[in-house]
Amino acid sequence: MNPLERFHEWIDGPEMAIATATSDGRPSVRMVLLKSADDRGFTFFTGYESRKGSELEANPRAALLFHRPGIQVRVEGRVERIPPEESDAYWATRPVRSRRSAAASQQSREVGSRAELEAAVAAQPGEPPRPERWGGYRLVPDTYEFWRHRDDRLHERHLFRARGDGWDVVMLQP
Repeated sequence: MNPLERFHEWIDGPEMAIATATSDGRPSVRMVLLKSADDRGFTFFTGYESRKGSELEANPRAALLFHRPGIQVRVEGRVERIPPEESDAYWATRPVRSRRSAAASQQSREVGSRAELEAAVAAQPGEPPRPERWGGYRLVPDTYEFWRHRDDRLHERHLFRARGDGWDVVMLQP
């Protein structure tokens, strides 16, 4: 079975955790929204200068976790920026308030107060262009792990590893 097909059978909804690490291995994890999952990989958007953007620049690998009641799907792989025209196309679909907030935010930087942040948003034009510091990334999977809960604690685990022309699948002990 193709792991992407299994992913779409198991996972509904965009919530995911993404773990990144600094060049010296210091990890961090946070929730983000998945925007697409297709044969090219898993796409999400953020500030390139944010903590996660900086970590991905220094160490372009990440792990995703999708947790739903009774199941987990882990996806790991290299991460790359998507082409600017894809980021522009997604930017145009966002509600204008979201675009204004993203254009104003220096994501992950300190701010003096909520009022200062709101003033930066208010100073944005009505239709702000996509800032160069904001855009999309795509995680290109090299492993998937599917985990399903069992009451007897003998949880089901299947690991898919990329090989040149497909996927090797092994069963893991719980």
